[in-house]
Amino acid sequence: MSLVIRNVQRAVPLRRAPLRGRLQVHLKAGEVPQPHSRDDYNLGDIFLGVEYILHQCNRSEDYYDTLAVTATHGLCHLLGFTHGTEAEWQQMYRKEEQVLEDLGRHLGTQLQPLSRGLF
Repeated sequence: MSLVIRNVQRAVPLRRAPLRGRLQVHLKAGEVPQPHSRDDYNLGDIFLGVEYILHQCNRSEDYYDTLAVTATHGLCHLLGFTHGTEAEWQQMYRKEEQVLEDLGRHLGTQLQPLSRGLF
């Protein structure tokens, strides 16, 4: 599923079931797909509502850090992670934390997962 922020008031989910039906990929969260062709490299789309994110940033938050955290969260979803239950959330949180720690080392910042404190 992709998420498109159309305006500041509401988010509209777009269902990608027809595309996923053709791929026939059965992966567990965190497994890396083994593509058969160049088209199979496309895991999906992440649409960031940059204006919405800018408005959500507190004065103490860096806009670019917030974009990085939001993109990382979306990437985890594209890789099959979810946070519907506490067990799923813990698995996704650990992956987000790992990615953001590596990214933060390169950027010289300390980034926290978007799903922090969800459960």
